Amino acid sequence: QVQLVESGGGLVQAGGSLRLSCLGSGRIFSGNAMGWFRQAPGKEREFVASISWSGKTYTDSVKGRFTISRDYAKAALYLQMHTLKPEDTAVYYCNQNPPQFRYWGQGTQVTVSS
Repeated sequence: QVQLVESGGGLVQAGGSLRLSCLGSGRIFSGNAMGWFRQAPGKEREFVASISWSGKTYTDSVKGRFTISRDYAKAALYLQMHTLKPEDTAVYYCNQNPPQFRYWGQGTQVTVSS
C-alpha cells in the first residue's frame, strides 16, 4: 500500500527551478518531523532537508537554494528548489525524519542539464 507519493520532478536547465510535492496520510505526517532525501545514480540516498516543530534543517549543498515547507491540513510536504545545478540530479523522496523503511515511495526524478 502506497502511503507517500512524490511528484513535481522533471528535466530543467541549470539555474532553473522546480517545486516538489509529497502527499500522504495524516497518520504519517501528524506529529512527526518530515524530510526530503535524494539518491543520485551510483550513490547512496542522502538527506536533503527536514522540517519539524523546532524548525528547518538543510544539507549544506542546498542551503540558500532549497526551501522545505508543509501543509498540515493537506498532509503535504513541499520542496521549492531554485538555482538548480547538475549535481542536484537525483531521485527525490519524502519520508519521516529519521526515515522509516516502510514509507519509502517511488520518488520523483529531477534531472538538471548543464
